[in-house]
Amino acid sequence: MGQALERREHTCGVGCCSTASMGDTMADLPKSVRINEEGPREGFQIEKGPIPTTRKIELIEALSETGLKQIQVVSFVNPKRVPGMADAEDVVRGFTPRPGVDYTALWLNEKGLERARATGKLTLQGKISIYASEKFSLKNNNRTTAQEFEYARRVLESYLEHRIPVERGSVAAAFGCNYQGDIPLQGILDIVRRIFELADEYGVKLKELSFADTMAWATPLQIKRLLGAVRGKYPDIRLSLHLHDTRGMGIANAYAGLEMGAEMFDACVAGLGGCPFAAHKGAAGNVCTEDLVFMCQEMGIETGIDLDKMIECAQLAEDIVGHPLPGSVKLGGSLASLRHAVALA
Repeated sequence: MGQALERREHTCGVGCCSTASMGDTMADLPKSVRINEEGPREGFQIEKGPIPTTRKIELIEALSETGLKQIQVVSFVNPKRVPGMADAEDVVRGFTPRPGVDYTALWLNEKGLERARATGKLTLQGKISIYASEKFSLKNNNRTTAQEFEYARRVLESYLEHRIPVERGSVAAAFGCNYQGDIPLQGILDIVRRIFELADEYGVKLKELSFADTMAWATPLQIKRLLGAVRGKYPDIRLSLHLHDTRGMGIANAYAGLEMGAEMFDACVAGLGGCPFAAHKGAAGNVCTEDLVFMCQEMGIETGIDLDKMIECAQLAEDIVGHPLPGSVKLGGSLASLRHAVALA
């Protein structure tokens, strides 16, 4: 029997093991989380001015020294649509990999995947990715939802042919869309079901589900409702969030995700970036890496990341782009030095 049919219902109710009173809240925070850094890709793709290739490489190599285990370095996309990624091959060629760090890339079609494979230097991670908003899919990828699933089928076959592991299902624009509006919860659950069915068809066992707040419509309550519903149907799957901070909800949404047991987060150093096709002048980058690291550490959640080194990377990123970036901890600093000073006083 396939994994989509075998997956048991969490019949005791979402949050049943929680001491909290809300049905969609979990009490047990994760002991550790994995933060996937996306600043070099997500950040530099939206900058108006060209960023020198050497400076992109400088940031990647600095980030490699922080304890991060995964850094998304470039996207292989049409340079006419995303000029900031025109030097993708040169960036990959230029940095020196650090052992123990996965260097990944984004692609939106088969040509992009072939470019990524041709580098011979990146960790290739396959996923079954679907846009919850058909209108945004048309804007970003020029594909309808039906075409998205057909593309997912083709690329899944390519992953298997080239022995690229596929462990993640992903839903983009999962909380709302500037083109389509609110996304019904049941619509997201239907997409997730179809993702598992497609994985079953090809004998692929998914281990994690990622939900992207691509255009920053999410609030903490939405995060809890969606993750609670997903955990109710798929209690053994690992949960990942890709959060944007356009309306200042990034860190609050991350906290809500932690409460619901999310163990993986995409983040951008200094709050770099944003989606160039989101149709919003205030489109902001991912939740800020050093802010997320600070919050987790203060809550006793391990990240494996050196906060002081990450703050230095945030300051470097700001220097590279030449304008202020929204991260807070790079200005306020960590509390470790203040605690030390107080202890010595």
